[in-house]
Amino acid sequence: MKIRKLAVSVRVLLLSALYCQAFSLCSAVQQDSLARLWNGNVIKITITGQSYPFDRADYGVFIPGGVRRIRGVLIHQHGCGMERFGITIPYDIQYQAFAKKWGLAIMEPVLYGNCGGWRDPESGSGKALVEALKRAATLSGHKELNSVPWLLWGHSGGGYWTLAMMKNFPDRILAVFSYSPAFDPQWPYPAEVAKIPLMIRYAGNNDCKSNGTSCRETAIHAFSKLRKMNAPVSIASNPDQNHNFSFVRYMALPFFESVLLQRLPGKASREMRALDNAGTWFGDTATFRVFRSDLFQGDREAACLFPDSASAAKWKEYVTTGTVSDKTPPPAPFDLCIGQVADSLVIKWKADADIESGIKYFEIFDDGKPAGRLPEKGSFQTFDTNGDNAIPKLVPEMKYALIEKGKGRKVISVRAVNHFDLGSGQTAALFHVRALKKHLR
Repeated sequence: MKIRKLAVSVRVLLLSALYCQAFSLCSAVQQDSLARLWNGNVIKITITGQSYPFDRADYGVFIPGGVRRIRGVLIHQHGCGMERFGITIPYDIQYQAFAKKWGLAIMEPVLYGNCGGWRDPESGSGKALVEALKRAATLSGHKELNSVPWLLWGHSGGGYWTLAMMKNFPDRILAVFSYSPAFDPQWPYPAEVAKIPLMIRYAGNNDCKSNGTSCRETAIHAFSKLRKMNAPVSIASNPDQNHNFSFVRYMALPFFESVLLQRLPGKASREMRALDNAGTWFGDTATFRVFRSDLFQGDREAACLFPDSASAAKWKEYVTTGTVSDKTPPPAPFDLCIGQVADSLVIKWKADADIESGIKYFEIFDDGKPAGRLPEKGSFQTFDTNGDNAIPKLVPEMKYALIEKGKGRKVISVRAVNHFDLGSGQTAALFHVRALKKHLR
């Protein structure tokens, strides 16, 4: 009898343990969520636990719609204290357009707690990133998120984190953009990092120069160490800007595009390709002149090495002007539709952002004449020049109500304007305005 009671007790304990484990797993899954946007989905993953170097970590992941297979992930890591902005990058329409073009996912880790704990991937932040990607793969159905390569973007403490990720995950990284990296890393790099294109930006001699930290020293030491390995590394300084103010986005995205053209695995492959050495360019850090690699006669270890002529030209413009201008118009809106509600014409449309400079506003035209602006003031979406965060996080609906009187045939059109005030072509639709009396009775 006692033996039977003991067996029952053991069974109850085992069932309780399994129930608790199942409940724990369900609790973890319930913290993950998926929000649907018109152009894709945003997944939110939350990771907690004593084995991690942060109080809590949220991961936002944008999966562009219509992409059958994800080819890579852009991971956008904030700096120390910047977690207060929360998740914004997956909602950034400029990054979304970039993701759609290249078949990428966009991931933003938001790590709550002292960055002295998470800034080194070996502390557990690297493991947490891999876990978040695994959970995003399950929730989205894109199992390839577990194996595709990464583009890394990091600011300040996040810039240090990207340099450390090169040490810990060299076989997963397509390219790195390190923006004012702090906390000078002292480690040796493995030979594999010589394949990874890296661009480092810092803001002159006084960039984050406090408490034994100097972003200038971090940038120069990392650049020198990796150029001695003949790695394709470049360095850009903006002495007239500062640690928390820069237009780095305008240089980072073209740099990533230059790398993706050469290194992104093909649709039938998972292997990252090597840069075409014959197409590389050098940049003189003293004169800011750029040279085709076979024509450069200076000190190669002291010079920047770029993937191609386009990235070299963007670097030259950035270090001499502080930004990179956009000389091409944005794509035109599409799927324009018009409906009549009472005395208004309600106009709706869709639009992909300009990859180079986003969308500043939309203009609405009535029979060729300006009739409205969305938004009426300010920007449709811009970005914070410190942490690169999207402002606002959620853009307004692409919708405009035009007050209309009378009836007849009208041509309504919409165009997008980017942040360099260049307008797209107008997307038009013909609409027959019905008599309004029946709506006003």
